Amino acid sequence: MGVQRRRVAIAVAPNGGRKTRADHPGLPMTADDLARAAAECLEAGAAMLHLHVRDSDGAHLLDAEAYRAAISAICRTVGDRLVVQITSESLGKYAPAEQMAVVLATNPEAASLALRELAPEAGDEKPFADFLVRLKRMRIWPQIILYSPEEAARLADMHRRGVVPFDSVAVLYVLGRFTLLRTAAPADLLPFLAPGAPRFAHWSVCAFGRREAACVTAGALLGGHARVGFENNLTLPSGERADSNADLVAAVARALADLGFVSEDADGLRAEAEPLLR
Repeated sequence: MGVQRRRVAIAVAPNGGRKTRADHPGLPMTADDLARAAAECLEAGAAMLHLHVRDSDGAHLLDAEAYRAAISAICRTVGDRLVVQITSESLGKYAPAEQMAVVLATNPEAASLALRELAPEAGDEKPFADFLVRLKRMRIWPQIILYSPEEAARLADMHRRGVVPFDSVAVLYVLGRFTLLRTAAPADLLPFLAPGAPRFAHWSVCAFGRREAACVTAGALLGGHARVGFENNLTLPSGERADSNADLVAAVARALADLGFVSEDADGLRAEAEPLLR
């Protein structure tokens, strides 16, 4: 009694940019679909929604107007009880300048930024640094997506050199890849946390494939936050196909509760993010 349990934020990535309703009939595609998924996932324990939008043909889209429409629909449904984070992911369709421009034009609460897409080479660091300065001024919370320990080391070096102008950095470690041959396992997290690896003030884990819940639960045990959802996985820990994104959120929330964790809410996540905006 009297011992405060650690709080873990669960983010949900309900659709991504690749899957269609051929993959799952419940995949949210429209703004109204996303608003319904947001309400369900909030009830299941989510604190953040990682947002992708689609064009009229269902293809991946980076467009400020479409983002604003989806965010408006979500906020009409859940208010400010979820942090809404937009993606800047290219999927091979957009140049870095376009990716950064859509974030600035949308002016969201939060945005995810893949280091390998926005600053793949040393020569890309200056425009990326200028972009981050603008995010800081606009108080948009960036989360840097990292696919390998080498990327993590490079980001830490960029932070030391002032390329990343924030006092602290939020990152997302991605385990596995979008292919059955690279289904993630909890051990995939260990190289990111090995002795000598950089330590970031706020880190989360997402994982491709059926071991998603195991991977993010392992991340929570080691000090991180979690991201789940149809973008990366359609399968419950039991091996059964999930009916909804909310089922995936609820499964992880239950696993974390059984281990003594509390699911963080959006306001708590915002409080934790506040130092990351400095």
